[in-house]
Amino acid sequence: MRSTSSNILNHRTARTAAAVAAGALALSLTACGGSDDKKSGDDEGSRGTKPGAAVTLPKLDGATLEVAAVWTGGEQKNFKQVLAEFEKRTGAKVTFVPAQDPIINFLGSKIAGGRPPDVALLPQPGAIKQAVDKKWAKPLGPEAQAQLAKNYSRGWQDIGKVDGTPYGAYYKAANKSLIWYNAKVFENAGASEPKTWKDLLSTAQQVYDSGVTPFSVGGADGWTLTDWFENVYLSQAGPEKYDQLAQHKIKWTDPSVKDALTTLAQIWSKKDYIAGGPKGALQTEFPASVTQTFTGGDQPKAGMVYEGDFAQVNIGATKAQVGTDAKVFPFPTVGSAPPVVSGGDAAVILKDSKAAQALVTFLASADAATIQAKLGGYLSPNRNVPNSAYPNEVQQKIAKALIDSGDDFRFDMSDQAPQAFGGTPGKGEWKELQDFLKNPSDVAGTQARLEKDAAAAYGGGS
Repeated sequence: MRSTSSNILNHRTARTAAAVAAGALALSLTACGGSDDKKSGDDEGSRGTKPGAAVTLPKLDGATLEVAAVWTGGEQKNFKQVLAEFEKRTGAKVTFVPAQDPIINFLGSKIAGGRPPDVALLPQPGAIKQAVDKKWAKPLGPEAQAQLAKNYSRGWQDIGKVDGTPYGAYYKAANKSLIWYNAKVFENAGASEPKTWKDLLSTAQQVYDSGVTPFSVGGADGWTLTDWFENVYLSQAGPEKYDQLAQHKIKWTDPSVKDALTTLAQIWSKKDYIAGGPKGALQTEFPASVTQTFTGGDQPKAGMVYEGDFAQVNIGATKAQVGTDAKVFPFPTVGSAPPVVSGGDAAVILKDSKAAQALVTFLASADAATIQAKLGGYLSPNRNVPNSAYPNEVQQKIAKALIDSGDDFRFDMSDQAPQAFGGTPGKGEWKELQDFLKNPSDVAGTQARLEKDAAAAYGGGS
């Protein structure tokens, strides 16, 4: 979703697990009934600083903290409610500092000015590594580590580490292998949820024939295009190639990249399949790409929009109801297995203190994640968040699919890359895929430019 590092999780072979996780999600989106959680986060008793709390926090009267993140709108508003609970339980005062992408550049300017925030939410493993390499990040203390060990699978713990030392607590996750659709559009078109890429193309044609443009693409935000590519590539090339490309152990001129770009072009080259055509898509930011799919009655600007579970926040800005008007299916299988791509934001300490350590400990607990889960538009990798905390059946099942995948997932590839390549507007992968959306016939040229950018960002090695 947004950039990367050599500190990549060594994932297990995930073909079977991916199929199971995506299959569970597919079943979930039409099934009725309650959640299937173990509610282990509710069994902690009253060990905390208030009845029923799962984590004990110190008294921090008089302490002040600044927390930086790139979140805006509903995400920021909901996160502030979590911070308010931390204030209530500790007596500390917490200020949210809006950051800009790339956040490493934002933090660099703050640090150069002698005003770093105490804690930052970093949306890339690569950004964590950069913060460590620059000696900005501070290791997590024993209390935070204890929460991670209790609440997170080994895979989620490992991607917050650099050289074996834990620096990041993943507070927020994303299931990024989803396509949302306007249920009324599908009904009018006689379309059903596709299982394969071939099915997706057929469904798109049905939607087009019914008089609605099939896809809304938020091409103004380059990270949405990297997510499209990663799902196609993971399913088509497989997890081993995915890991190799993520670490730049194979070049972007590899035939597997050609195959993925050629596959993407089956949609991106059809101007009538994209709301506003490529030019319009490149002027459409992600939030608008979602809302225009679920406004306009029977004639929205598009019938489908690809992106992760967090699109629910934007759907919430429309009159559409998730689960009835707005539905979702797993990203279709392109190769032998459906993709399971995840992203996430990790809390990292930049100014070490008792209060900063306490805040990250809180964010790593089931208490904090449960608060935001109830508010919607949020997904936690914390396995002790009660599944029933999520506000609707669709979100409960998306969350369960992520937790059930355990360590068998692939983290967003661009988020694993150096930020100059995988996480900077107007540069690297973001720009090259925007240019490819504009001219999807130039597969070889796109590969060459991607490789040139990647080689420079990774230090010239492949």
